[in-house]
Amino acid sequence: MTQIVQESVRMLEMLPESEQEFASQFIKRLVLAWDPDFTKLTLEERERLETAEKRMDHGEYIKDSDIEWD
Repeated sequence: MTQIVQESVRMLEMLPESEQEFASQFIKRLVLAWDPDFTKLTLEERERLETAEKRMDHGEYIKDSDIEWD
């Protein structure tokens, strides 16, 4: 978790519960506006994908047990 996220969480915890709900809904809308189809990758996801692609280029394959299916 980045420092910005940690600071944001600390600030959210200062708010009354009703305002926390408002902030949560706002964040959800912000994320949906940024990635409405949930197709963008986080930095960690991008690195994992690039590593997998490199392995495939060298004849390696991803094991079924390495895939997070949920």
